[in-house]
Formats: sequence, C-alpha cells, structure tokens
Amino acid sequence: MKKRYPTQDHPLLRVLLTLIAVSVIGIFLVLPLAVVFSEALSKGWDVAAAALDDRDARSAIRLTLLTAAIAVPLNAVFGIAASWAIAKFEFKGKQFLTTLIDLPFSISPVVSGLIYVLIFGLQGWFGESLRDANIKIIFALPGIVLATIFVTFPFVARELIPLMQDQGRDEEEAATSLGASGFQTFLRVTLPNIKWGLLYGILLCNARAMGEFGAVSVVSGHIRGLTNTMPLHVEVLYNDYQYVGAFAVASVLALLAIVTLIVKSLLEWRFADEIAATHRH
Repeated sequence: MKKRYPTQDHPLLRVLLTLIAVSVIGIFLVLPLAVVFSEALSKGWDVAAAALDDRDARSAIRLTLLTAAIAVPLNAVFGIAASWAIAKFEFKGKQFLTTLIDLPFSISPVVSGLIYVLIFGLQGWFGESLRDANIKIIFALPGIVLATIFVTFPFVARELIPLMQDQGRDEEEAATSLGASGFQTFLRVTLPNIKWGLLYGILLCNARAMGEFGAVSVVSGHIRGLTNTMPLHVEVLYNDYQYVGAFAVASVLALLAIVTLIVKSLLEWRFADEIAATHRH
C-alpha cells in the first residue's frame, strides 16, 4: 500500500471537493448562462436579432458602452493615483483615505444613486443652480456616469494597493537618485511592475460598470431610448412580457462578460512567464 503523508489529502477527499466545485460552478454559472442563451434563441435567430436591432435596444447598448468607456479610464487614473499615494508615501489621513476607498462596498448601490438624486436632482442641494445653468445631471448621461464611477472606483485601487505595498519604494528611489523625473519613474519603473494588477482591476471595473443596475436605476429615470442601459432595458422588456427580447439583450451582456474573461485568460497565457516574474519580484 502506498504511503500517504500526513499533509497529503485523502484521494476521496480530493474527488469530493472537485465534485462540489464543479457542481457549484455548473449550477450557479454554467446553467444560468445556458438558460439565457437558450431563451434568447427559443424563437429563432431572426427574432433574437430583431430584438437587438430595436431602436431602444441599440440605444441601451450604446449607452452602456459609452458609460463604461468614460467611467473605467477615470477609475483607472484614480486607482493608480490613490494606490501610489497610499503605498509609496506617509501622510496624515492615509488610513481614512483607505477606508473611503472601500465605502462603495459597504453602501447599497440604490442608496448611492439616491444620494446623487438628493445632491443634483431638481429638489437637491444644487438642483436650482443646475437648472438655471441649463445643466442636466440626473435622468441624463452625467448622472449615470457619476453613479457608475461611484460603485466601481474601488476595483482598480484595491487591486493595486497591496501589490505596490509589497513591491516597496526601493526601485523608485533608485530611479530618482539617478536623475529620473517623477513621470519618468512612474512610466519606466512603477507602471511595468503594476501593469498586470492594473489590467485585472480594469477588467473587474469594466465588468461591474456594464452590469450595474441599482445605482443607475435610481438616477436614470428609465427613459426608453435615452437613459436605459442594458440591465435596465432587460428589466423593462421582462416586465412587458417580451421575454425573447429581454434574454437577447441579457445574452449580449453575458457575451461581453465572457469576452472579458477570454481576453484575461489569453493575456495570462501569452505573458505567463512575465506575470510569474512580476509576482516573484
């Protein structure tokens, strides 16, 4: 009989844990995806394509992509700046800043959307001033972008902070002592060391931005063809008993998520050695 070391798991335990993991993934991930696509195509490709070619659906898709295109780069800039400040410098209020970054994780997205309504709505703090200046934030693109930024801004920072703290400041200090400017130090030393963490943070941020429902639902006003993003449009179609259209739009969201995961996996496979070297560093 083959000797089994005390720290080695029993073969039956490994099989059991594998079966549990596969079952959970199948039930909670694969099965819902299969249902979405099967329902979207239940009446044929033509019906699903017609639902996606609808004016309101095209508007929802454009608005979702535009919102993500604005929110994700802004959150990437914020995440890099906040992470660099927290990991590389000592200053008063550092712990408070770290706590604030986690704030969207502890507040319901619906509450965060309501806060923006109370600030920028017609009856809000700046409502009259914005109306007099003919600036519309709530029930318009700016409000949707602001709500999306709020619920997604921790992702990049939370990915980079522990990475930068683990790397320390030795390389930046060496570059500075050799005459490099702050921008050169960031571009040639800091950025190459954090690029994979930055990529993961951006991917997570983008996925959440495109799928956000609660906060956007409050500030959008649910105006068809104008302020409905894809998740909101799915809800509208489903409530109107247009199930094929709802699942067709939902399938686009699912495809975007799958594409994100594929891109992430391809980058990991393509640059596996470089990623491993960065982690070892």
